[in-house]
Amino acid sequence: MNTLPPKDKPARKTRRSSDTADGEGTLRNTLTPESWIDAATEVLAYQGIDRVRVDLLAQQLGVTRGSFYWHFRDREDLLRRVLRAWHELATEQLTARLENAHTDALEQLRDVVSLPFRGRSAERAARIELAIRAWARRDEMARHAVDEADASRIGYIAQIFSSLGFTVAEARLRAFLLYSYVVAESQMSNQGTTAHRTARSRFVEKLLIQPLPS
Repeated sequence: MNTLPPKDKPARKTRRSSDTADGEGTLRNTLTPESWIDAATEVLAYQGIDRVRVDLLAQQLGVTRGSFYWHFRDREDLLRRVLRAWHELATEQLTARLENAHTDALEQLRDVVSLPFRGRSAERAARIELAIRAWARRDEMARHAVDEADASRIGYIAQIFSSLGFTVAEARLRAFLLYSYVVAESQMSNQGTTAHRTARSRFVEKLLIQPLPS
């Protein structure tokens, strides 16, 4: 059951003189849907889903609530598009970059292992993902988005293990273990020193590319 706060009621889209004044009108016209999505994602990551509200976002962006409804039907429409943007950036585009970076499967695997250690971009991505996973614990739409992302990422990693010579069934099992490690490492970045984290990543790589004894 969706436990989000009540939806904001759409404002009328009738143009008023106050809406087209130089300050408000100009700023409203320069804001894109992506501007609202980016602002909502930032609030989600640092303040939680309950603070992603139309009135607060409008205040932050320096526009009226009515400006929001030029781009979105309601708050749920915004949230749906936040999840879609996250999926495109953190799953589809990321997978494409990893696939195109190397043709060698082992190098692709090493890139996956290294994802939690890519500086500020990795830290921000982990913060956003943690917020979305917390949101998914209480909301069906967010849970579906997380499940879809997890399945897609595990599927990509399984392809890598298949290219390394493992059977489809074993590739899926190894992919789940590696993905679980990457998620855990990204959420527990303060566990150990840099040397400890490097040692863990090397151990995981060595462990997961070794065939099981027959």
